[in-house]
Amino acid sequence: MDRNHLRIASIQLLGKPTKQETYRHIRELVDSVPDGAADLFMLPEMWNGPYEAARFPAFAEPEGGPSWQFLSALAKEKHVYLCGGSIAEREGDRVYNTAYVFDPEGTQIAKHRKMHLFDIDVKGGQRFFESDTLSPGNSVTVFPTAFCTVGLCICYDLRFPELARLTVDAGAKVLLVPAAFNMTTGPAHWELLFRARAVDNQIYTVGVAPARDPGASYQSWGHSIVCSPWGEVLMQMDEKEGVAVTGLDLDRVEQVRSAIPVLRQRRTDIYRLELQP
Repeated sequence: MDRNHLRIASIQLLGKPTKQETYRHIRELVDSVPDGAADLFMLPEMWNGPYEAARFPAFAEPEGGPSWQFLSALAKEKHVYLCGGSIAEREGDRVYNTAYVFDPEGTQIAKHRKMHLFDIDVKGGQRFFESDTLSPGNSVTVFPTAFCTVGLCICYDLRFPELARLTVDAGAKVLLVPAAFNMTTGPAHWELLFRARAVDNQIYTVGVAPARDPGASYQSWGHSIVCSPWGEVLMQMDEKEGVAVTGLDLDRVEQVRSAIPVLRQRRTDIYRLELQP
């Protein structure tokens, strides 16, 4: 294993009518990647049910539920890190948009609840209110791997530069973002935001989206993407289902940070970003 090179398999998934069918289909897509060709697999946002706010509670599961068990078992079987996209998580009377991460032994090593709920009303475009059925998370999420520290957020979280910067302050060199931008926000801001957060923080940004389903009420932009710390687009898919493996040279992070040392040059005597106690 080359600890300076992290290979990420982005799974741009087109979901099936039932969870069991979707589990089988994910396994088929994972199996399409040769053994040993990827170190981390990543799924999109809300992959185990329709992206419809009113229906999130109906397919929500507690931590440790069937989808969690499927992801844990898959990570262990393939002996890879697995960012399980996100699913609707139920805890008591609350429902969250939650991403779980598992290590190669199938152990959960991270959990992120979407902090910023997608409540928008674009005139002539998309109207969507996650807060009708979801509750927000309250934690900045990073986790260790054998390669580097990795940050994790979900979709709309990416629009808040403070969150990305807090993951970097906690040591992240890569930011994973399960997401599902739509046909209004995707063409306008998808690539722009991933490149911006990469340049702002001199990190790799990785966005994995669902494939576009013409029959769905919510149309995903797709276009799963990987950007470098220099802001280059290393990989971008189209709207169709597929799997793409992208290699990240982690030495590049320090090279960029040394060349343009914006993180060291912050004027913390004048301004500062801090987590609230």
